[in-house]
Amino acid sequence: MSLSAGGGELEGVVEWTAGTRERLIWRSGRLEPYRTEPWPAPVNYGCLPGIHNPADAAEVDAVWLGAPLPTGTRPRGVPTGLLHLADGDHKVVFGAVGGPVTEGMGAAALLAWFPPERGARLLGAAEAAAWLASLDRLGT
Repeated sequence: MSLSAGGGELEGVVEWTAGTRERLIWRSGRLEPYRTEPWPAPVNYGCLPGIHNPADAAEVDAVWLGAPLPTGTRPRGVPTGLLHLADGDHKVVFGAVGGPVTEGMGAAALLAWFPPERGARLLGAAEAAAWLASLDRLGT
């Protein structure tokens, strides 16, 4: 995990660019080809290196709302929400959750991306911070 001196700021890595089908995966500190998805991602999708999610034994998933970000981009920011899923494989959200967003690349598109049985709910920044604080940090 990369935290700024100001606290709360995290660095992620984009594995899948909004609007594309080609998906990469972060492994051993670098991006590798993963697969071509049947549908394009409605948001930028990636992970927060160094923070472990026990639900899937991988690094925490993250999404960045708004304009497409190229794969490999290392965005930094404070989480604005948490996509809470029934199976515990939650996603940390960055970007304008409640405000106007680019069509197809915002919070509504993110929620619609998950089937009803996953129980997707968008929670706020405080819930994201609390969940992140409960997780193990790799390498610490």
